[in-house]
Amino acid sequence: MLDKLAGIEARYEELNNLMAAGAGGDYSKITEYAKERASLEAIVVAYRAYTTVLKDLEGARQLLADPALADLAADEVRGLEQQQAELEERLKFLLIPKDPRDEKDVIMEIRAGAGGDEAGIFAADLFRMYTRYAEERRWKTEILSQSDTGVGGYKEVIFEVRGQGAYSRLKFESGVHRVQRVPLTESSGRIHTSTATVAVLAEVAEVDIDIPDRDVKLDTYRSSGAGGQNVQKNATAVRLTHLPTGMVVTCQDERSLIQNRLRAMSILRARLYEFEVAKRQQAEAAERRSQVGSGERSEKIRTYNYPQSRVTDHRIGVSSYNLPSVIDGNIDQFIDELSARAQAEKLGGSALTPVAVEDDEE
Repeated sequence: MLDKLAGIEARYEELNNLMAAGAGGDYSKITEYAKERASLEAIVVAYRAYTTVLKDLEGARQLLADPALADLAADEVRGLEQQQAELEERLKFLLIPKDPRDEKDVIMEIRAGAGGDEAGIFAADLFRMYTRYAEERRWKTEILSQSDTGVGGYKEVIFEVRGQGAYSRLKFESGVHRVQRVPLTESSGRIHTSTATVAVLAEVAEVDIDIPDRDVKLDTYRSSGAGGQNVQKNATAVRLTHLPTGMVVTCQDERSLIQNRLRAMSILRARLYEFEVAKRQQAEAAERRSQVGSGERSEKIRTYNYPQSRVTDHRIGVSSYNLPSVIDGNIDQFIDELSARAQAEKLGGSALTPVAVEDDEE
């Protein structure tokens, strides 16, 4: 590990020199160097602190042989050994390979599951939760496609989230979300259980995944939603079918055929990329397979229980008893713990497994 850290420090200093030299006036190179330097800075700072502790520890241990200083030296050794252990753990954490998708923007897909109109309303609640979470982090959101239920809910809503580290935070939200509450239409006051699925896709550039034109079938049709005479008279809506996999993407919210096609291709690229990632992970069995892309998952990941004002994440056994705050976008307590568990798993810990909690079934 020390050899690797020394190499990282050498590269860090090399980048400093390259930036100081001005990279021949190539500003794109300077930006590239600055980004790489920033990615190494935390490791270098921790490594330098670690080497300092090692030197101090060596000196303190030498003083143990002096009877007059042995007691003081012993105390110093214990303190430095604790710092050494803490810094070693931090360095191991910092050296964990990062998911190359972590800094990418995100395409999120929310679909109503079991529960009829109530499932659609819950899907809309989740959409608001994520858009408010994005607002708090100063991320930008934009709806790419939507299908309304007509009663204030969504059969499906696909939207983009743009911002630094969006995928690194939102990737843990993929799976089945369950709600337990009394629907507005329930006259007897009986608690119903409904579900919605969430899929989180890292947005993929054309250079990241190539889709030959021959593999995509393009169909156009008239938009059925709101939009005035333009969408009613012209075939601006797009349906893309990826022939090798059978994936279908539709987009009709834009007012031109070209814009809808571009949006649909963006969604298709993201889905295909996640499909390939999941397939590779399954074949290699290198890590727990991420449930993203299709939104299909047999087990629930989180329950929103309104009567008890409780939100429970079943993967980590963490509950919040402030449901209104969670629905308002305050979901960091779950994401932070999921992120920590995922890092621990990469360090050799156990995989995330669902945790049993008390339920109030329909």
